[in-house]
Amino acid sequence: MEDPKRMEEGLGHTALVANIDDENIHLSEKEGKTDGGDDNEKEERRVVHDHQAEREGDRQPVVKQKSKRVATLDAFRGLTIVLMILVDDAGGVYPRIDHSPWNGCTLADFVMPFFLFIVGVAIALAFKRIPKRRDAVKKIILRTLKLLFWGVLLQGGYSHAPSDLAYGVDMKLIRWFGILQRIALVYMVVALIEALIPKNRQTIEPDHFTIFTAYRWQWIAGFISFVIYMVTTFALYVPDWSFTVDEDHERRRYTVECGMRGHLGPACNAVGYVDREVWGINHLYQYPVWSRLKACTLSSPGSGPFRKDAPSWCRAPFEPEGLLSSISAILSGTIGIHYGHVLIHFKGHAERLRQWVSMGVILLIVAIILHFTDAIPINKQLYSFSYVCFTAGAAGIVFSGFYVLIDVWGLRPPFLFLEWIGMNAMLVYVMAAQGIFEGFINGWYYKSPDNTLVYWIQDHVFNDVWHSERVGTLLYVIFAQITFWAVVSGVLHKLGIYWKL
Repeated sequence: MEDPKRMEEGLGHTALVANIDDENIHLSEKEGKTDGGDDNEKEERRVVHDHQAEREGDRQPVVKQKSKRVATLDAFRGLTIVLMILVDDAGGVYPRIDHSPWNGCTLADFVMPFFLFIVGVAIALAFKRIPKRRDAVKKIILRTLKLLFWGVLLQGGYSHAPSDLAYGVDMKLIRWFGILQRIALVYMVVALIEALIPKNRQTIEPDHFTIFTAYRWQWIAGFISFVIYMVTTFALYVPDWSFTVDEDHERRRYTVECGMRGHLGPACNAVGYVDREVWGINHLYQYPVWSRLKACTLSSPGSGPFRKDAPSWCRAPFEPEGLLSSISAILSGTIGIHYGHVLIHFKGHAERLRQWVSMGVILLIVAIILHFTDAIPINKQLYSFSYVCFTAGAAGIVFSGFYVLIDVWGLRPPFLFLEWIGMNAMLVYVMAAQGIFEGFINGWYYKSPDNTLVYWIQDHVFNDVWHSERVGTLLYVIFAQITFWAVVSGVLHKLGIYWKL
């Protein structure tokens, strides 16, 4: 196999050809197939090395080498999936890594923006050359619809895996928006702009400024999403609102008093108001993380019974992947696609890293200033501008670190398990992060639904041995979940089998 460092050096001089046909996306040395989308973008790249020289006025023919993947891209995607599994399964016993109840940023809060960042990077590489724009648009729309379908199916309430061995959803209560739906929206906007805007990228002489001006329409779209979000957040009037919940076998109605603009707290923010008006309050996520705030429970930052004096909004639904916050999330994809453009046009490692790290540091500084001056707090639930900057800056730094380790220094073997998971990100997301595989295993139980192989392994192999639910849960996630799916992904990689949408 070609040395990753030399491969990436060649990448700097290349044109990246994307075959966007779902049935013919090129993959590594075996040219297998991959899924078409993920928090879950799996846009694959055929790297074509154009060795061109002039010999006595004659032009050398183009030499095409074997198709290669961008190793850092897959490893970063795999890292994001691993983080999702970890925080989903261990967040209950380690509240500090679970989503922040409101302002602030925890390990779990990096997962979504990391997904969107890598979606942007992949789009830049996938749409380097577009032979037929009509076909490109068709594939983008089709992929978006597939992501929307899977998002509603997996998070709309139809599946009750892994613990509840039942399925079905009341259409009056179905959840319309979720993780894959947000990724679908960001992917559609960013990919359509990348595919439709005319450009002559081969003439770009990259420097710190032209890399922005050459792709100004992408940044204009990001700026428009920023303006829409900021104006709506701070100018939209939020009236009083009410909701009903089932308590002690009876339905109780609560009213939340608002009547204000520009509020960034849980009760009266414009993000929640837009979702209540667009989707309807019954179609929002019913277990918002703000219920773990100190104002709501004495168990904060963990989950627990409500305080007797808890505000009414503690019991209310809220959509963490809502419409207005997803418009703000387009910025995460825009920043990601910029990193992809840098990878395409800058030739040397040092030039790429200079661009990536400097932008990442600037974004982090902006976010910290906004947060600690209380101008715009870092908030995942609202997908605030400071949150966009903080998580995108962190993604840029982590991506740069992976690039140094994997593609510059050639330390690829320690990260192969992340690469394998990244190559099958959609498979692992559905089967592991959404609990479908675990639900299937739980369907085979002995005498009682509580006596399944999964529960037995977690209780008797991990919890009882270590005499600690916290330690046992963490080890169960690492060895029984992450390690298992890394092995499965590695086997599928060797067989050239990849799940695509």
